[in-house]
Amino acid sequence: MNAVRLTAAAAVAAVALAPAALAQSKGVERLYILECGQGHTGDMSRWTPGQNVNVPMDIVDNCYLIKHAQGYFLWDTGVVDTTPANPPPGDPAGITWRRPKTLAAQLEELGVKPDDVKFVAVSHTHPDHAGNVELFPKSMLMVQKAEYEWPGPNGAPRFKPEHPVTKLEGDRDVFGDGSVTIISTPGHTPGHQGLLVKLPKTGAVLLSGDAVHFKANWEARGVPGGNFDKEKTASSMTRMADLMAKDKAQLWINHDKPQRETQKLSPAFYE
Repeated sequence: MNAVRLTAAAAVAAVALAPAALAQSKGVERLYILECGQGHTGDMSRWTPGQNVNVPMDIVDNCYLIKHAQGYFLWDTGVVDTTPANPPPGDPAGITWRRPKTLAAQLEELGVKPDDVKFVAVSHTHPDHAGNVELFPKSMLMVQKAEYEWPGPNGAPRFKPEHPVTKLEGDRDVFGDGSVTIISTPGHTPGHQGLLVKLPKTGAVLLSGDAVHFKANWEARGVPGGNFDKEKTASSMTRMADLMAKDKAQLWINHDKPQRETQKLSPAFYE
């Protein structure tokens, strides 16, 4: 009889603990900042029209690997891995990119295979953000419909048509638990998007993509001259500020080198 009672009690306890175990299986476990390119320009006025003409500037390019209880999510893929580590000088007014570490090598260092990545999302389709999408041919691509259908150079499609894709029309709660949310922030390109990540220890972080390029650009609400839509860019920055206030979120600016020098890079991580 005692054995029966103990078995029944254990069953009741297991049922009671099930919701707690389920709750613990939700959410972001780790966020890695990956080195996805280093660049140099001789003219930073491309981001600050009428100012800083012929002023040189070093920039960085980040990708972010998120380990969620439901799988891996990769945000942005950086400049293509075949970019040289030490390229020859380019157009002084343009950007010369170099790739000290490949994305593939950094994932391998973490023991993550391309097929382990459940979702890949890019903030937008410029080559420094979407350069390595096809390293993940089986991963579900999450991109705004407006960006996906925006004609590329010479009218070419921006992605391989056979790549699995979810075409978004606005925000998307990726895992359904509020921990990773794609935020529609058009303006830099037609379907630009940002990412709001809620980490259990670090707190909320908003990944900027190219809605913002640098801290000074954010503080002045400056809009680069080459943006697709200036008014939408300004509206998106206002929306980002509102979200940050609501969720007490930090802004991690993708290309801002001084900010990245204060951050932990993979294989270190944020929780």
